Amino acid sequence: MSVLFYNARVKTWDVIIAGGGIIGLTLSIELRKRGASVLIVERKEPGQEASRAAAGMLADCTLETPAALQTLASASARMYPEFVHQLQDESGLNVDLRDQGTILFLGVEQRSAFQNDLLSLASLSTLEPKLSGQGSAVFLKERSVDPRALSAAALQAAKHRGVDVASGSSATSVLISGGHVTGLETEKTKYAALKVVNCAGAWAGSFGPQRFPTRPVKGQMLSLVAPHVIEHVIRAPEVYLVPRSDGRVLAGSTLEEAGFDKRTVPGTIEQLHKAAVKLVPALGQARMLEDWAGLRPGTPDDLPILGPTETAGYFVATGHFRDGILLAPVTAQVMAQVITGVHPDYDLSPFSPARF
Repeated sequence: MSVLFYNARVKTWDVIIAGGGIIGLTLSIELRKRGASVLIVERKEPGQEASRAAAGMLADCTLETPAALQTLASASARMYPEFVHQLQDESGLNVDLRDQGTILFLGVEQRSAFQNDLLSLASLSTLEPKLSGQGSAVFLKERSVDPRALSAAALQAAKHRGVDVASGSSATSVLISGGHVTGLETEKTKYAALKVVNCAGAWAGSFGPQRFPTRPVKGQMLSLVAPHVIEHVIRAPEVYLVPRSDGRVLAGSTLEEAGFDKRTVPGTIEQLHKAAVKLVPALGQARMLEDWAGLRPGTPDDLPILGPTETAGYFVATGHFRDGILLAPVTAQVMAQVITGVHPDYDLSPFSPARF
């Protein structure tokens, strides 16, 4: 999609979203539900950066979620079944939402919080017979989803609702006139709108007028072909394992400050593989399918940046770090409310861009 010129008239949209990851895609759908015309501008192809690289654990455990984020995380986790139902209905695609739950192996400092919920060795063996890991563990009623399938479904649902998509060109600046947004400029052209939302993830700070302090946090992962080896998500201090319904098992992930380098390191992948096999020895017989790295959008306080900016008509929804997939439904809901002038259902003040 590009700017169209007919008799000196420029095509305009109500809202332009810079960034076509799962946050931008789901927000576009929510805005269309409210009657807004929407253009997504994506530097590559929608859903192919952090969203594609994610594991898809919908983990809202209080021990692992920052306290300021807990309300949003829990709300978003509750929204997921209906959220997925709508996406699958509108896209015709299956996103593999699984609700078998999670086995969480606890660190020493976490045990006291779950003292009354620890699994016995017999219960652990019943849940996952091929699990060799011993130690303090609990069962959590969490879901998981395939982020690649989720992103594909969100893209199809967005197009089904009439969202326009412009791929292959990075945003370079937000256009402003008289103190108000008038559009978005990219490497190739300009697009006109009175509202722009920065959903550019790790790249959110790469264009003005306001430079958000996001940074890429690299995560390396691998997948194995291992049908019916495990049924639950397993999270241990050294590695997490996420089964898919098609027989894949994902093993991850690292947390690396490596800039925008998305290359995998053979030694790191080998370490992840060894940790996975130590936890579930049967995975040692599984064929490795692929390895990859993604760039999570981190912020100085590990909290997302959500809300209006100091520039009229300019909004931001980025910095979700490791929780972009989990927080997609609630982010879309509250940001669509803010953008359309409705008081949001949840307090966004802890996530205001003004805090920086």
